[in-house]
Amino acid sequence: MSLWKKTEKPEPQAEKPDGEEMVNLGRPVEKAAITGKNRPQITGVSPRAAIPGGEVVIRGSGLAEDGRRPQVRFGDQPGGVLLSSPNRLIVRVPEDVVSRHLTVETGTGLSAPASVAVGEIIAQDLHPVTNPALDLQGNIFTTFSGTRGQKVSTSVFKIDTKRVMHPFLSDVMNATGIAFDHAGNLYVSSRLEGSIYKVTPSGQRSAFAQGMGVATGIAFDRNENLYVGDRTGTIFKISPDRQIFVFATIEPSVAAYHLAFSATGDLYVTGPTTSSFDHVIRISPAGEVASFFRGLGRPQGLAFDIEGNLYVTASLSGQRGVVRLTPNAQAELVVSGYDLVGLAFGGRGSMILATHNSLVDLALGIEGMPL
Repeated sequence: MSLWKKTEKPEPQAEKPDGEEMVNLGRPVEKAAITGKNRPQITGVSPRAAIPGGEVVIRGSGLAEDGRRPQVRFGDQPGGVLLSSPNRLIVRVPEDVVSRHLTVETGTGLSAPASVAVGEIIAQDLHPVTNPALDLQGNIFTTFSGTRGQKVSTSVFKIDTKRVMHPFLSDVMNATGIAFDHAGNLYVSSRLEGSIYKVTPSGQRSAFAQGMGVATGIAFDRNENLYVGDRTGTIFKISPDRQIFVFATIEPSVAAYHLAFSATGDLYVTGPTTSSFDHVIRISPAGEVASFFRGLGRPQGLAFDIEGNLYVTASLSGQRGVVRLTPNAQAELVVSGYDLVGLAFGGRGSMILATHNSLVDLALGIEGMPL
């Protein structure tokens, strides 16, 4: 399956707003003056990145006049204005956006463009429940996990560097977590069977470990030990010679555990509970469990950048998307979007986001930590 999107086309240039780079201007609905005293002014957009269907907040002055709802465009695509006032707008990002800039038109004036990054859908008709994974060539792997006990024709799909999707692996029931070792072998957990499978680059499958409970998220440390999150409350450690240890015990989850290692060797774990104020757990190499951050709603997939910041698909203060946690646990929503379950960093500063049925490529200019 292949899903292609249009690339951004050059558009007429607009004057440079304060604090912004020169950008291209989307086509307005009517011939509105871009200059003048009634021109709306955009002073900020937050977050500065989103996937289709996400919501961004635009702040400024003159954004709405005389009770009339303004028109907001992402390039030439109209966004859905959910709330409007002279100083603040909340706008839903439309589908099929090809521009990285938005404008506000009030009827008496058109704002200078403001930059915003919008993700491109690269694959659909999937069912991931954890992070996607990338091999050394930049191919993306993700699952069709299915409902409990559901047998599907393809368990793992491969999206190649040309964004063409291919079946890669079948006959793994409820494929959940995926991760690569240093040799390029893919490991897949089955939450139904409690098993871990090893899959060679050519697609040859063999059983690697069994008895892992409700096996969900998986991750390798720098010494090639594999860690498996049993969502009933156990983190298992499997050595390269397949010896199995109980590494840590934490609170059970109502969904999958998600695992990621920091550059310092600490294991970070999320697992949503019935609380809307969940933790990100940090586990030391010695197995000591501590709360790194508390205050996320339904935290799921997570990944580190090279600066040591942790990115988590979750909600923060009621806003859903990707939350960035700095090394000293300062939180900020950096991507807006719904139904996100996982993420991974790709090449050239892109972030690959998994929703409950698709993959989205979002160019953020952030380099991920090498796995």
